[in-house]
Amino acid sequence: MTDEFMGPPWQMDWRLDALAVRDALPEHVRKMVDEVRAELVTAKDPYFRGVEANTGLPDGMAVEPALSSQPKGARLFFFGHGNGWLTYTFVSRAEDPQIIVEQVFWL
Repeated sequence: MTDEFMGPPWQMDWRLDALAVRDALPEHVRKMVDEVRAELVTAKDPYFRGVEANTGLPDGMAVEPALSSQPKGARLFFFGHGNGWLTYTFVSRAEDPQIIVEQVFWL
């Protein structure tokens, strides 16, 4: 264990079914998913908390809790102006914090 601050860039892992869906998407959509990944792993706070949490995100992207009753639970990261999203959780353990992508969806 380390006494140093564990911050960005965060580690990211994918459930195998989510990764398979991502790999089956058209190339232009995979590029958008890669942009989402870049935003997530470099975010100061992967939960995107606060009133104006989405202001730093590129146009067409937004993050919100999957359930408002679980502030540290799963998040929905919308991209492509809402045409796609991925569901992820952030495991904020002291050693090796990690983002886990659970689902990817594209309309």
